[in-house]
Amino acid sequence: MDGKTHAGRLDAAQLGAELGDRATLVQFSSAFCQPCRATRRTLDEVARMVDGVAHVEIDAEAHLTLVRELDISRTPTVLVLDAAGRIVRRAVGQPRTVDVVAALGHAM
Repeated sequence: MDGKTHAGRLDAAQLGAELGDRATLVQFSSAFCQPCRATRRTLDEVARMVDGVAHVEIDAEAHLTLVRELDISRTPTVLVLDAAGRIVRRAVGQPRTVDVVAALGHAM
């Protein structure tokens, strides 16, 4: 995770899924993106390991308004949200598990 903090907040209506009690990992993916599949596995694994963390995957092509609002330019892009839906970390590309866990520390 690149460590950049970005202003903004997302809610369940925008995501089409409930936020995690402690944090949410939001993944923007596209249909033919090979790194997106590996990212999905990594984020699912972390969400299972850490209580109160949810993983939400969003099809970037089907949610172009949100993609534009958040300036998503590549897939996979991962946003880490705190319990209130504030974006506390953002990364582009396939993250490592250890980096995702470390980024969660900024959300909880």
